[in-house]
Amino acid sequence: MSHCFGKIRRFRFNLPQRIAAVLLALFLAQGFWIASRQSMTERDYQYARCGREIWERPATLFSGSTSCGNLSDGILAYRLAGLPLTAEVLLERALDPFRQPENRVVLAGSAPGAPSIPSIWELRHQLPCTLLLLRLPFLLAGCALGGGLWWVTRRLYGNFGGYTALTLYCFSPAMLSACLSPNSEILAALGLYGGIYTSIGVAHAMQGPQRKWRPRIVLLTVVFAIAAGAHLAALALAALLGLAFMLWIAIGRRRPILPVVLAATAGALLLLFACCGFSPLAFGELFRLPTEFPAFSADAARRFFLSPANIATTIAAIAGLALYLASRRSRYFGNTVPLLCALLLFCLILPGVNSTPWLWALPFLFTFIAGLAADAYESPRGKLALAAGAAIVLLQVISCVLDLPKSA
Repeated sequence: MSHCFGKIRRFRFNLPQRIAAVLLALFLAQGFWIASRQSMTERDYQYARCGREIWERPATLFSGSTSCGNLSDGILAYRLAGLPLTAEVLLERALDPFRQPENRVVLAGSAPGAPSIPSIWELRHQLPCTLLLLRLPFLLAGCALGGGLWWVTRRLYGNFGGYTALTLYCFSPAMLSACLSPNSEILAALGLYGGIYTSIGVAHAMQGPQRKWRPRIVLLTVVFAIAAGAHLAALALAALLGLAFMLWIAIGRRRPILPVVLAATAGALLLLFACCGFSPLAFGELFRLPTEFPAFSADAARRFFLSPANIATTIAAIAGLALYLASRRSRYFGNTVPLLCALLLFCLILPGVNSTPWLWALPFLFTFIAGLAADAYESPRGKLALAAGAAIVLLQVISCVLDLPKSA
């Protein structure tokens, strides 16, 4: 058996993976239910129009004549929003020869020089599931982030730690809301969380043979590229925090760490340049940096933790922090990393950048809660802790379900 098929055969879809798949399916189901009750907004049309321009008329990127406005918001979000719509329009156009002339998407009497593919404004009653197609890439990005959260927490804290983190994530109104409109925030959260924990994975791999480095470094480059495509600030945070944590744990192998991070960052910028259609003008637009320095404020954290929809997460975070401070056994690397990241991102303000760092903090918060919950589950009063954890998770589910009509 070849090495590739050997790897496939070693993959197991056992009970833990099935439970995680069900939770992610419930996350998707909630997203589809809310999306089916929403209507198109001006923001939706903006992302749809800009995304389709980037895919269908790439020359506009070189001339700077797109309708996207400030591309520093993240060109990857525009591309993802426009991709399903462009594919749908091209499919409808291919089916035009089989329709009656009056029912065709591209009318036969179009004026010379007019665009061959009409705008979303003209197609909104012709294309099926337009709104869902706009949201689908971001819902899938949310599923990818949930899958990464499950993989990290299960590997660090075991099955019950993974279940706790993933359930809190899949029934988080804030995460659902971030996946139900075209935006860069869920992509930045995915790139930042994946970038930091992939960096830690690379540092662990450096303790072994070099043949295990390359796949992880390639993955690190791709994740950094997602962060860069969402916000360059997210790339900077992922690279700097990832470098710091790598230096923390890579004892005896610290010399190659900086070149690895620099190579992954350079590769991510190259992929970002490709995402810009290799347009120097569009690429340069992304580097319009704000003149103000980052600031810190607890306002975003206060609003999040005082919201009734987040009461279960608030209780779990307070209990976890109390256990972290009270128990020396809980103050180890696996719990300290997500705590530091969550504290930083909840308080971070990026002036001049259209971003919500507190949302990027949520996967780290769920990871921290899972780590402390796993410690409590393994304590002498593990059954009591398990019952308390189940009650908190159930409260999160109920709060999210009650909040669903407000999101629709």
